[in-house]
Amino acid sequence: MTRHFGVLIPSTNTTCEIEFGRLLPAEYQVHVGRLLSSSPGQPFSPSRDEDIDYQARLLGTAKVEVVILAQTSASLFAEDYDAEVTRRMSAAAGVPALTSAQAVGRAVRALGLRRIGLVSPYSERVNELAAQYFAQKHGIEVVALEGFGATDSYAIGQLGPENARAAFARIDRPQIEAFVVPGGNFPTMPSIAAWEREFRKPVVTTNQASVWGMLRALGGGDHFSGFGRLLEEVPAG
Repeated sequence: MTRHFGVLIPSTNTTCEIEFGRLLPAEYQVHVGRLLSSSPGQPFSPSRDEDIDYQARLLGTAKVEVVILAQTSASLFAEDYDAEVTRRMSAAAGVPALTSAQAVGRAVRALGLRRIGLVSPYSERVNELAAQYFAQKHGIEVVALEGFGATDSYAIGQLGPENARAAFARIDRPQIEAFVVPGGNFPTMPSIAAWEREFRKPVVTTNQASVWGMLRALGGGDHFSGFGRLLEEVPAG
């Protein structure tokens, strides 16, 4: 049985379609809508509301079963963003909706973990907002943090797995229970299993957690190997 899910991504994202479309089994079909920034020239700002509503409505006509907003940073700027944007997405598409920030936070807690090392492409200010978001919304403590100070959302797609791996090595310590790598344009999924073997702790990334959220929304019956503990176990949460 083929399952269809929708993903909304910033117009600058060059990674999500590759990671979802090429790495998942053929019976899971991704359908993508692109969104313009609400604040051109300000990286990581939320996307335009009118684009989200329009693209979610179009995805609904493809009869997707869930819609995910794969823009983790968008959730960091307003207290009620997750609740408001998922309400609108669901109303437009006629199916359940979630944000990737929700998926990341819920995934960490579903694994039974709370203390994380955060490695992101974001600027210092956006990293501060991320730490506040995960603490306030999901009860997750950021034990250590390293950001790459990106000022260009498009450029994040040019980063390689070596950037994240080197950051893990620099901040790793016994108190960290898991590494979290936000950023849907940051290529990560083919490297997660190797990172987990090397550092002996789970790694949760935006696109991986979004797949987990999709699987849970569709019943959680399938498990994918090769992309880390989260997708191997698909824990409820």
